[in-house]
Amino acid sequence: MSVMRKALLWASTNAWIRENAMRTGFVRRSVSKFMPGERVEDAVEAAKGLTPARIHTILTRLGENIAHIKEADEVCEHYLKVIDLITGAGIDSQISVKPTQLGYDQDPEVCVKHCLRLIDRCEQTHTFFWLDMESSPYVDGTIALFKRLRQRTPNIGIAIQAYLFRTEKDIEELVALGSAIRMVKGAYLEPADVAFPQKSDVDENYFKICARLLQEDAFKPGALLHIATHDIGLQERLLKVIAERKVSSDRYEFAMLFGIQTARQQQLAATGIRTRCLISYGEYWFPWYMRRLAERPANVGFVIRNMFKA
Repeated sequence: MSVMRKALLWASTNAWIRENAMRTGFVRRSVSKFMPGERVEDAVEAAKGLTPARIHTILTRLGENIAHIKEADEVCEHYLKVIDLITGAGIDSQISVKPTQLGYDQDPEVCVKHCLRLIDRCEQTHTFFWLDMESSPYVDGTIALFKRLRQRTPNIGIAIQAYLFRTEKDIEELVALGSAIRMVKGAYLEPADVAFPQKSDVDENYFKICARLLQEDAFKPGALLHIATHDIGLQERLLKVIAERKVSSDRYEFAMLFGIQTARQQQLAATGIRTRCLISYGEYWFPWYMRRLAERPANVGFVIRNMFKA
């Protein structure tokens, strides 16, 4: 792992840096590259703006590890509102929620209760529900939660991280269920005995796992692969696999983040490839912002240029 990436991931967890940086004008301006605003209404408007380009969306409210269980009630109510806003706007959009936003740390059963409320509303409105993945200590619990909810409905997916050594084994268990999987590289600072430290190894594991999920025996009812990477080289390698295996277009989507590789998103969508943009919003954006910079440290240049405009 590069020194720059490690420093950015460390900064994402530092409370002093977070409190001071979030009050800094140039940082607030630079984060707008990746986030249309702090309000859900900002995210919905951005999603509507992508619709003419045939780019669909996922909405996620930033924040994790709530401090008090009562906060989970507010988060659940918020996402119920999001589902209603999506429905009212008439857009093809989904929601993605972190378990620790819904009280997983305080009481896993409360988290389950909130997930079921959201899933019920999603099923009523034909909205897809994603469980986001957090750092490695939460992987077992999040997968167990997904399996429990998957028994209730196929209208649910889970994010899985390619940088973890364990992921290849986890995938086989999920394939057997017929799972919708959003395959990401991973964006937390993990110990060397848990995750691949070298980017090249992460990239190869990502390709290997996605190729596995594009095999015929993985295409069970409910199965879907979100190829969630901005790495065009990896995308092209996987498009070649898709073409060689004649994979049906309803078995996969490409997923990228708002403000990153925008031209590529438009290019994929224009050729008829299902493309989805994850739009983040909310007040608790600093840790997420640092992880976005760490994914591509060259983006730090964007921040530096903004410093001189302050």
